[in-house]
Amino acid sequence: MRLVVQGRAISLSHLTHIHRIIGGHAQFIQVGEFAYYLPIQQQDTAEVARFCAEQLLDYAVVPDQQRLNQFGLCVMDMDSTLISIECIDEIADMMGIKPQIAEITEAAMRGELDFAASLKKRVALLKGLPESALHRVIEERLQLNPGAQAWITACKAHRISTMVVSGGFTFFANHVKQLLGLDYAVSNTLEIVDGKLTGNILGDIVDAQRKADELVKLRDQLGLKPEQTIAIGDGANDLKMMAAAAIGIAYHAKPVVQQQAKYALNHTGLDGVINLLSA
Repeated sequence: MRLVVQGRAISLSHLTHIHRIIGGHAQFIQVGEFAYYLPIQQQDTAEVARFCAEQLLDYAVVPDQQRLNQFGLCVMDMDSTLISIECIDEIADMMGIKPQIAEITEAAMRGELDFAASLKKRVALLKGLPESALHRVIEERLQLNPGAQAWITACKAHRISTMVVSGGFTFFANHVKQLLGLDYAVSNTLEIVDGKLTGNILGDIVDAQRKADELVKLRDQLGLKPEQTIAIGDGANDLKMMAAAAIGIAYHAKPVVQQQAKYALNHTGLDGVINLLSA
């Protein structure tokens, strides 16, 4: 096993303290600009976990066999995972109703509301908005999260197929797919008639179960084993997808997601995944 510790606040004194907690003769090895790992034997790292939380560092105990060259598929959420915004909240801002919709979005991501029902409710409030507002969100608001491009570049280098599966919308998911060079994209389609949103969604909604199903479907199409899959997300509607993968990674996620994920990144970018799996 290896103990991976990372974060922009990391210092030599942090590593020295952690080494004192763990003991042994092995030394920390640097695997990234702000990331180190330590070969360990013991399972009990609760004291290290408490220390890292206090010092705003990410830590994980990773089995030796979990390395980038062992994986073949990574499935990722889009809003607040690959990109820094919740697209529907920014669309709502164009109508002056962002607070109302953002409140529903936040509750859904915490797992307090049924995702499909909450999405329909939010989209219905967007009725009459011109399609041009969607373009404005891309031009003015949409940004990749730190480390997103580095993570996808690492996936390509290790022949890991990539897919964004989003409870958001194809208008944005297809843009992100092209922007990052992803292999696949699955998301919801907003109905647009005469250049305006109707307040409806076309087809089946991409909810938590659909996300998991899409991962399994693509995994099987690619001829991969379950242990060759990674899922990354931040909201409650990502939990089933993360459970279907060999490893689920919570990225700056809601508490309910961090509690159930295999690994959690709170203080690093998505390039932190590279450090977890390439040590």
